[in-house]
Amino acid sequence: MRYIKLGTTGLDISPIAIGAMTFGIPERGHPVWSLGEEESRRLIRHALEAGINFFDTANIYSQGTSEEILGRALRDYADRDGIVLATKLRHPMKSGPNGAGLSRKSIMTELDHSLRRLGVDYIDLYQIHRGDPDTPITETLEALHDAVKAGKVRYLGASSMRAFEFAKALHLQRQHDWARFVSMQDHYNLLAREEEREMIPLCLDEGIGTLVWSPLARGRLARSWDRAKDSRRGQDDATFTDMLYTPTTEAADRMIVDAVGAIAEARSVSRAQIALAWLRSKPVVSAPIVGASSAEQIDQAVASLEIDLTSQEIAALEAPYTPRHDFQGISASRELAAIAAQIPGFTTADAVRQVGRRQV
Repeated sequence: MRYIKLGTTGLDISPIAIGAMTFGIPERGHPVWSLGEEESRRLIRHALEAGINFFDTANIYSQGTSEEILGRALRDYADRDGIVLATKLRHPMKSGPNGAGLSRKSIMTELDHSLRRLGVDYIDLYQIHRGDPDTPITETLEALHDAVKAGKVRYLGASSMRAFEFAKALHLQRQHDWARFVSMQDHYNLLAREEEREMIPLCLDEGIGTLVWSPLARGRLARSWDRAKDSRRGQDDATFTDMLYTPTTEAADRMIVDAVGAIAEARSVSRAQIALAWLRSKPVVSAPIVGASSAEQIDQAVASLEIDLTSQEIAALEAPYTPRHDFQGISASRELAAIAAQIPGFTTADAVRQVGRRQV
């Protein structure tokens, strides 16, 4: 494994991160397709043996059991000093007041809960899980800065927001001499390239490393178009997946998937390896977050690091892309509903319910 720096920091990370949304007790909450502890531990150990040192989870995943399972496995199998442990907060962990969001109270409370569940005394990368339109951004940023200064957090990250919001946050952090965001976790893959318009140029200019969620487009880039929805996650999250990759772009998406297949066949590698190699060709991408549910998927992700696509192959993969609806940077329910209402087959209620339940 050849380790790289996260953005412009001095932090060494593997260029593949393991997404721990796959690990958890399904009965405790979304996702229903999580694996349970025994199988999760096997995959975590396999990833470590492959040289992967970067693991990303969130407090909301299986209502905290993802953090618990990941923490126990890393204590048993890994050297804490060599591991980069990332988690996130914002979404509801309980009903009632102060059960969600990015207020000072919520940040301090949820940080302590995550530390307890993970069984560690600090978190390497603490990320806000989208924005919180109901809390002043200065309150959020100062609380995050205080968490760093208290020694409970090493680095700060953000995820899925509008570029102007991220730019404002970075400006405020610089203005107040607060600890800055060093990473942006965003939705970026061959079927979702809207981030190239504003967010990616901003991150390149500011030296921010991006961590990509859904790098294989919910499995659509890992198999033929006719089998696009064969994955367990694709079936259980079908409505949310169809909102990410809508029928309005189906013709272009199919051509992209076919191009991935043609290059994979020509190189005698898997489709997933080609899709991940395309991401690695982008300087802004520090690591895709791979939600592996098998050792084979981890091996394919690691093998993708040996593939350098030619300029002709990259052009063939990118040429069919067409502009599409983009809601990933929106956190307010009303705005999400307005965007989703433009998508055939969705209602306002569908949009709010699905996006609210299926945050990544």
